[in-house]
Amino acid sequence: MQKLREAGLHPEQMLVDLPAFMARIMALASELGFSLEQYQADHIALRVNDREMAEALHQSWLVYGEEWSNNIINGRPIIVIGFHQPIQVGSWVIECLELPYPGDKAYPQEGWEHVEFVIPAKAGNTDQLKVVLEQAFPQLEQQWALMADKGISVKASSPSGEKERLPNPTYAFKKNGVCIKLHPCSLKDVIESEEV
Repeated sequence: MQKLREAGLHPEQMLVDLPAFMARIMALASELGFSLEQYQADHIALRVNDREMAEALHQSWLVYGEEWSNNIINGRPIIVIGFHQPIQVGSWVIECLELPYPGDKAYPQEGWEHVEFVIPAKAGNTDQLKVVLEQAFPQLEQQWALMADKGISVKASSPSGEKERLPNPTYAFKKNGVCIKLHPCSLKDVIESEEV
């Protein structure tokens, strides 16, 4: 627990930092030309590079919620904790936390890393999701070619757990350690699909 506090990663410290992190998310959304106010901020995710730290965080966050899922995705555990009391940040109510245990990749900074927003749609793959996103955010069509010049990296992926039945393709937009992810289904719906 002391190790978490020294690293500034104790849940109490992270919750204090959350409004500033969301302001950075909104600045990136603004640069992308996205208006995300009407969409559900499905979950927030943090990143750490040390397994012992991930285990300490896992236990510490269980004070704030219950474990909805502990799934192996891309070879490492991804923990989802549903908050007892959803976290209100600005106009969003965030109902869960994603805590990936560290894999091969080392993150330059530990702590809050991304927020995922649900753009409701029946998109089974990243090509279909791209069409959905261009309809939701018409200016995006002109933006794709400019992203790299703005220092924004874009990644399309279709992560899935061993038992998931619901496809949930994702587009991630990342700049300066802040990432916005957009996908068609909530994490809760994906987790529930595993139980069918």
